[in-house]
Amino acid sequence: MEDLPPELLVKILSRLNDSESLARCRVASKTLNLLFREVRAVNLTCTLSRFLKSRSIVVVTPFKTIFRSLIENSCNIRSVSIGVDKALRGLSFDDLNEEDSKDLYLTDVEFAKEWLPRVCEDLEMLSISDFWIQSCWRKSDILALVSSNCSKLVKLEVKNAWLSVVGLREMPNLRHLTLEFIRLDDENLEKVNDCFPFLRVLNLIGVGGLKEPRIHFLHLKSCHWTVSNAPLSLAIVAPNLLELKLKCNKPKSLILETPKLVKFHFSVEDAEGVSFGEFRDLNSLELISPDMYRLISNIRFGNKIRKLAVDSVKSIEQSEKLELGLGTLLQGFPDITSLSLSPRTWSDIETHFQSQGLGHMKGTASLKQITARVQMSDHTNVHQTVSFIRSILNRYRGLTDMRLMIHQDKDPRVRSNLISACMMSNQRVRWKWGMWAEGGEDMWV
Repeated sequence: MEDLPPELLVKILSRLNDSESLARCRVASKTLNLLFREVRAVNLTCTLSRFLKSRSIVVVTPFKTIFRSLIENSCNIRSVSIGVDKALRGLSFDDLNEEDSKDLYLTDVEFAKEWLPRVCEDLEMLSISDFWIQSCWRKSDILALVSSNCSKLVKLEVKNAWLSVVGLREMPNLRHLTLEFIRLDDENLEKVNDCFPFLRVLNLIGVGGLKEPRIHFLHLKSCHWTVSNAPLSLAIVAPNLLELKLKCNKPKSLILETPKLVKFHFSVEDAEGVSFGEFRDLNSLELISPDMYRLISNIRFGNKIRKLAVDSVKSIEQSEKLELGLGTLLQGFPDITSLSLSPRTWSDIETHFQSQGLGHMKGTASLKQITARVQMSDHTNVHQTVSFIRSILNRYRGLTDMRLMIHQDKDPRVRSNLISACMMSNQRVRWKWGMWAEGGEDMWV
């Protein structure tokens, strides 16, 4: 390996995901030890095994000490990632000793002051994933420190921390911001909007402390926002936004001024407070809600949607909701070419069919493909399901592609009977079969 060109060796070393592995390479080879300083990234994660060892009688070098050493022995660093493994999330305050209550507090400004000045001049990417049980009760000014020192920073990620925005300065070069499981002292996101004016990508996942949050970015292209349980008034003003993934429970109101939106993933518990203007370019839509009938009936999503996914999840409050039939679904989206249905949605529309039939549903020439996860409870009659599928195919003559997944716990004989009956009933359709399970990956056969 040492015979390889130095440039290639540096590229190989740069692909190592963990700087501890990089340190082992330094020990194994004089050449690699010399080239180590040319690597432009430092990535260090505290694993659960390392954390447990540090609490045993075995002498373990402190995590922060290792990180500082890596920083000191590198030059021209462009990327820094430091954090704790997700496995540590299951720990509680009882698992800590009094003397090590700050050993993994990574958004500690005093700790950051020890290493950030050495790398801030060329730093383009910074990721800090803190240890929540050490950081949740300590408010950090890390954002102010970073904004004051890292003028070239393009991407910033902070997770599992309590953040203050006092002293936060404008960062015109920042393009990508992720705040995940954060307590943020910025009730309406005013400081975030003002200090990151040229963001292209924004991820706010489980950010608490918000009151009437408003996202306002003129250059934003992609946004992922998971809102807390509080009944908030939400607003997104982003004239150039193309992709939005929004999850909220029961918003008092929701304003979306995103006219160029192309792809929208929308999850909402109660659609009563949801109302916004038509999207002129929306092409792909995924809806997740127990209140699907009202969501589809009351909101105009635009007439350019071609790809639709629907998941009528079970209501947390188990309240009665209006039945969703396939007619209502396709009436709301008459021009779709591809339709994906969750197990519960398929069950809902099949139940509606058994009691109401297809009725006055109009056919549509645009629908080409249906992908569905079929639950088929013990009392479900295979003949009834086949009748439902046949009726759909007879009504929608342009439908030529059926992709059905049956729950993996279903009796193989029932699965076999369903497949045989469907494939014999309509020769013009391309059938694709698979299996699904909760929390697992779909398996096509």
